Amino acid sequence: MNAVLLLATVVSTTVIGACQHQGFVAAPDSVAETPFVLWHGLWYSLTVLAILGVHELGHYYACRHYRVDASLPYFLPAPFLIGTLGAFIRIRQPIPTKRMLFDIGVAGPIAGFVVAVPALFVGVGLSRILPAQEATELTLILGEPLLFRFAAWAVWGAAAEGSTLSVHPMAFAAWVGLLATALNLFPIGQLDGGHISYAVFGARSTLVTLVSAAVLFALAFHSPSWIVWAVLMVVMLVALGPRHPRTLDHDIPIDRTRMLVAAFALVIFVLCFTPAPIQVIGEPGP
Repeated sequence: MNAVLLLATVVSTTVIGACQHQGFVAAPDSVAETPFVLWHGLWYSLTVLAILGVHELGHYYACRHYRVDASLPYFLPAPFLIGTLGAFIRIRQPIPTKRMLFDIGVAGPIAGFVVAVPALFVGVGLSRILPAQEATELTLILGEPLLFRFAAWAVWGAAAEGSTLSVHPMAFAAWVGLLATALNLFPIGQLDGGHISYAVFGARSTLVTLVSAAVLFALAFHSPSWIVWAVLMVVMLVALGPRHPRTLDHDIPIDRTRMLVAAFALVIFVLCFTPAPIQVIGEPGP
């Protein structure tokens, strides 16, 4: 099943990536005049699967290190938007200690981030600066996390007035990876950030979960692109409750080194987060 889902996700992300590449090379001309070449979709497909896959393998090998029973990653294909609904592993037994929970939870975001950063800089380098054009029909605008803005500045310098960055499919894959990292680091419930929060704050992590959920709802009012994620978080909190499952060492704080790693995870979250991931501008066509 893992292999079948991976193959299906390779296909779906490659098709989506080929469409993105077609639009990238055609801009600002008509996409209809540019040939569709499937293998060009690998720029996007291989990059996004590498980021998501290494993220999940970070969790998997941390589980293997602590002899916690876990599955290999399951990838989820999708024939729309980014070509995938992400990936996950199944942890088949309770994690007994905070130290183990923390290491397993934080390993994924850090591993995925390590792959996403070089992919971002290479992808931005392959992108193009084009004159900005007024949107005459519905257009999707990607919100830029701080790290994305820094990469664009480092590679291309300060943006000239009236210009815009035409994003290469590899850079778009890195953007997806940054967004996925930020989503997983939200300190809510059973997300990676929820595991980290429980390991750091113990019983107080329930309050962190509730406050974070409230912030997420506020973001949904700020940008409709958060609505789906907010609904999923509600479903998770209703199904599993806001309290994180207790470990055997519930009242024992984690060590100073792991506290520093938790601070680093917070820095990653800030660098990858954007308050409006997707914005729609322009007017619908006839």
